[in-house]
Amino acid sequence: MDPHEEPTVEGQSAHPDHNPQQVRYGSIIPASLAHQPTNLTHRPTNLLARSSTKETIRDPNLDVNLPYRTLSNEANLNEYIAETITGEIEGPVEPDGEHHYHLVTFLPNDPENPKNWSKAYKWYCTMVVAVTCFVVAFSSSVVTPDIAGVADEFGVSDEVALLSVTLFVVGFGVGPMIFAPLSEVLGRRIIYGTTLLVAVLFIIPGAVAKNIATLLVARAIDGIAFSAPMTLVGGTLADLWRSEERGVPMAAFSAAPFIGPAIGPLVGGFLSDAAGWRWLYWIQLILAFVVWVLITFTVPETYAPTILAKRAKKMREETGKPDYVTEEDIDKRPFGERLRIFLVRPIQLLFGELIVFLISLYMSVLYGLLYMFFVAFPIVFQEGKGYSAGITGLMFIPLAVGVVCSAICAPLVNSHYRKLIRKHHGLPPPELRLIPMMCSCWFIPMGLFIFAWTSYPHLIWVGPALGGFPIGFGFIFLYNSANNYLVDAYQHQAASALAAKTCIRSFWGAAVVLFTNQMYARLGYEWASSLLAFISLACCGIPFLFWTYGARIRQRSNYAYAGEDDEKLADTSDGAGPLVREDDSEDQDLRRARSYVSNP
Repeated sequence: MDPHEEPTVEGQSAHPDHNPQQVRYGSIIPASLAHQPTNLTHRPTNLLARSSTKETIRDPNLDVNLPYRTLSNEANLNEYIAETITGEIEGPVEPDGEHHYHLVTFLPNDPENPKNWSKAYKWYCTMVVAVTCFVVAFSSSVVTPDIAGVADEFGVSDEVALLSVTLFVVGFGVGPMIFAPLSEVLGRRIIYGTTLLVAVLFIIPGAVAKNIATLLVARAIDGIAFSAPMTLVGGTLADLWRSEERGVPMAAFSAAPFIGPAIGPLVGGFLSDAAGWRWLYWIQLILAFVVWVLITFTVPETYAPTILAKRAKKMREETGKPDYVTEEDIDKRPFGERLRIFLVRPIQLLFGELIVFLISLYMSVLYGLLYMFFVAFPIVFQEGKGYSAGITGLMFIPLAVGVVCSAICAPLVNSHYRKLIRKHHGLPPPELRLIPMMCSCWFIPMGLFIFAWTSYPHLIWVGPALGGFPIGFGFIFLYNSANNYLVDAYQHQAASALAAKTCIRSFWGAAVVLFTNQMYARLGYEWASSLLAFISLACCGIPFLFWTYGARIRQRSNYAYAGEDDEKLADTSDGAGPLVREDDSEDQDLRRARSYVSNP
């Protein structure tokens, strides 16, 4: 890929097998290099050290793989996306001022490049990480059917017993702040292996706990450890699949975090009825051990910077030359700067950006609703209708079916978005990502109202159970639309925006289970669920707000991309000649910074 070429739109890559019908941008060449031959060995000049966080350059192919937050502004990230015949590109000048470093790259058709693995093996790796994600989500909810058993055995209130769910979900918000930066330095495989092993080991104290404190501490540690696979799995899929191949694998993955919590109460209900609450932990141990073995011993490292770093080290040892390096060896940001980017920037975006705040609020409502159901369903079906925990678990099936149906429909949404890309000449405004959200947001209050007003104890189970279908159907569309909108709106700041959303979402999901019992006792089945429906109905205004005013909000934002670059790109298309910029500094910064994409 020419280092001065604007990347292709979503669904494409520079791979020679791309679809020629898809929209492409013309090359964008800085004025200072417009009349010079370009090649991958040319080190970008006039590098921009960002003095502002405002996004002014459109990057339509943000790359989840590149360690933008870890490396400095001088890093040449072409190293990680290039395939060169020599296996290297020229790096910066060494400290002696005479020689250049050699940045190690992949070779053409390199067998160590995960994107060149066979489709069968890539699908195997995809299913392993997707199943791992399912097991993590399953573990968060499988304990909910027999909270009463824990409370009775240890002589505590239901609220204290429910802390086993709360502390686990809090870990989902805390863990990514630790494991995301570690994975950019150490790679994905070691994070998967170590965190899953910790999770496996700390399930055991929960299963054999003699007091509530032991159980809660074990669950808190498990939540943090289990958050790592949820953090890394989207990046792993991006490591494996080229952009035009990712649609189906990403649809399969995006369903796993929502199917897992729905299946957990189903399995947990029958298991607790048959064997007691401790077996809810033993089943987690069995499943977690299986996925730990699979992901540790059958899935190799997929993170390009880590693979190339090992190759560079081997080349140094074999040749005795210290100039074979990767950008991680020479251009890391100072630790304090990385700490600010990973920990402080998400807070700045959450409380300083209206888009991030309201989207995070909406996603928190949805996430809280999902975990509130784990308490509300036993109230409605066990207390109200007298069902067993196992039969109550069956009531989650429509919710899971709705999630699966929405995952099946996801490619249709992507196909529609590609049409919109062509309609806007390859320069779609971020607000187009809100169309699926504006359509699907109504399913959530619809399902809640059905659940609310068919939950009378004397009515048949069909109404409240089927109320879960539209809710499950709406979840994936809403989450994916929200993630895509944040990515398109915040470009290279999007990882921090998504981190903020994940953190606040997890804390809210953890909190709601603690007051659901009281809410249903005070308001009654019908009005407690109706309150949730009215809240979700109010949130339906959020995507319409940004559809109408989003562009103006982005213009006033200190971080968001407001379309400043679109006029310069408007005349470029497939086959068009290069567009010469008078100011090339931002282009060079853009080519260097393509890492801020995240999983749903």
